[in-house]
Amino acid sequence: MGKRHGSYGFDAPWALAGLLLGAVTLAALTAVSFTFDVPEAGVAFLLGGTYTLASAGSHLYTTRRGKRAVWAAELDRLEGGERLLDLGCGRGAVLTLAAERLPEGHATGLDQHAREAPRASANAEREGVADRVSLVVGDLRDLPFENDAFDVVVSDQAIHAIARRQGREQAVREALRVLRPGGLILIADPHHTRAYEDTLRSLGVVDVRRRDAGWRFWYGGPWSRTEILEARSPVA
Repeated sequence: MGKRHGSYGFDAPWALAGLLLGAVTLAALTAVSFTFDVPEAGVAFLLGGTYTLASAGSHLYTTRRGKRAVWAAELDRLEGGERLLDLGCGRGAVLTLAAERLPEGHATGLDQHAREAPRASANAEREGVADRVSLVVGDLRDLPFENDAFDVVVSDQAIHAIARRQGREQAVREALRVLRPGGLILIADPHHTRAYEDTLRSLGVVDVRRRDAGWRFWYGGPWSRTEILEARSPVA
């Protein structure tokens, strides 16, 4: 994967800040414990601090490089002429990766936060793909697109941010509605891929698979892993 030129921020920045603060606090407690000759506590704090710092490193790596490597591998299957929709595109980290693989196609990014559109647009310019990227502000539960409008629908850790189960189910239904028969869905999610699979199967989708995205998509460790849901829209 080549060098990225956009500015994409950090995923869950408060979680990362909490891990770093925890590591600093435990380091301070380690120093105090050894200073006051309490070695047992010092060792415990040292181990805890090392573990927390490693978790912060995992989170940082995933945000800055790991998840992009995973998505790059997923998107390498694109043939170059597809119409792709990125649900919850944010600043466009996945959107621009996709657009780079669509010299004859087009990538549309949708996010519910209007403030993200200028940032995603600027990143598309920096990555040299602005001519094949469109940005839309909208609700994942009520997509402003016609049926069968896209060949590929992707989403990176956006659907799980919808608070209610019914809302997440509706977002998955909408993703399938705007996908052409035989089209591809790819969803990266840390919590609800099994529920998304159940929703798709209830709609008649049989070509559905869930898999672990691997260590490059850990936000701190294996307890905070990400799964990839892959599905194909039924062909009539």
